[in-house]
Amino acid sequence: MNFRTIVDIPVPSFRIPPFERMLFVGSCFADSIGQRFVEEKFRAVVNPYGVMYNPASILHTVERWLQQTDEPPRVAFLTLGTNHVYVLKETGEIVDNCQKRPHHLFREEVLTVDQCVNYLSEAVSLLRGAYEKVRVVVTVSPIRYAKYGFHGSVLSKAALLLAAEQLQGLFSDNVNYFPAYEIVNDELRDYRFYQPDMLHPSQQAVDYIWERLTDSYLSEDALLFIKEWKPIKEALAHRPFHPESEEYKSFMQQTRMKAQALEKKWGQSII
Repeated sequence: MNFRTIVDIPVPSFRIPPFERMLFVGSCFADSIGQRFVEEKFRAVVNPYGVMYNPASILHTVERWLQQTDEPPRVAFLTLGTNHVYVLKETGEIVDNCQKRPHHLFREEVLTVDQCVNYLSEAVSLLRGAYEKVRVVVTVSPIRYAKYGFHGSVLSKAALLLAAEQLQGLFSDNVNYFPAYEIVNDELRDYRFYQPDMLHPSQQAVDYIWERLTDSYLSEDALLFIKEWKPIKEALAHRPFHPESEEYKSFMQQTRMKAQALEKKWGQSII
């Protein structure tokens, strides 16, 4: 007997090698997953201008980042949180951050599916213009927005899911969809996989999504490096009770020697 449903992840047409240049833009879920790539020594930039929840703000980050970097990403993850935006009444501009200005200066609007597709299409086009073979992975954040009401939150996610589907159809050679939203809601459908607020996925849920993601998207070399890097990473993170002891100094010297051997093997600086 099988007591849960396993979400199928379509086989992507590419694999991510170790130390790849990557860009993560989107909701706080992008922060959680992007930081894992940073810890595993991918050359990942995560929300360089802060968390961005909607497609328009994701486009703004992509525009700004590409203007400032000489090394465009080869892989970009765009994590969609909501289709709600805030517009500055004075200019009609969608803002990414209210910067603690009074609430009455803004109005809240809801992007249509077509508007979401247009903003995301422009972001993908900009990424392709910077690096023609860029791979874009689109996800929808599983985090629910209680402030909209739960029906409103579902409607928002539905619009984003439809936009992601259309985007993949428009850029079939570049865009893939990773079902983070479905994994949390259809596979991990239990409140034990949520934080105490019952809205955000727990660390265990994030770890599981990371496992499903890496199994699907990382190359064999990337998986091998992560396996070899893990004991060194854990040793470097160790916080001793007696850091001045000879035992700890010897332990750290051995750890650094192992790290240097790993750097020599992979031809990359890792510490």
